[in-house]
Amino acid sequence: MKEQNYIKMEFPSKSSNEAFARAAAAAFAAQLDPTMEELGDIKTAVSEAVTNAIVHAYPDEIGRVSMRLRILEGQVLEISVKDWGCGIEDVEKAMQPLYTTGGEDRSGMGFTIIGSFMDKLSVRSRPGKGTTVVMRRRICPRIGKR
Repeated sequence: MKEQNYIKMEFPSKSSNEAFARAAAAAFAAQLDPTMEELGDIKTAVSEAVTNAIVHAYPDEIGRVSMRLRILEGQVLEISVKDWGCGIEDVEKAMQPLYTTGGEDRSGMGFTIIGSFMDKLSVRSRPGKGTTVVMRRRICPRIGKR
């Protein structure tokens, strides 16, 4: 798919940056004229992906998180969240509902939630090297708009 626009940002893995990442994603996605529901879905998915990087990738230190957003042809929004943290030993297992490495205060539903709000979800990870989560969502053109 041909790229029509993009942004890339990087921030420390501090929980205070999760809200900023969510707001930045919503602001970038606004150029596609999403409905409030679509915008809410995008913000939720970004919150989950960024929170996963903050909580799981760097459990004992502050690291780097990168977020890249692209608008692809066909009204498709692609969001990539990348970290250089501890990585995921078993991605398939990590994507199962209720599985968590974050202790009893974590639900283990992050990837499940992301998958339910996005059209496509892929997770690539290497232990000791980091994780990249790529999400795609097609934004439906509104009636009467081109």
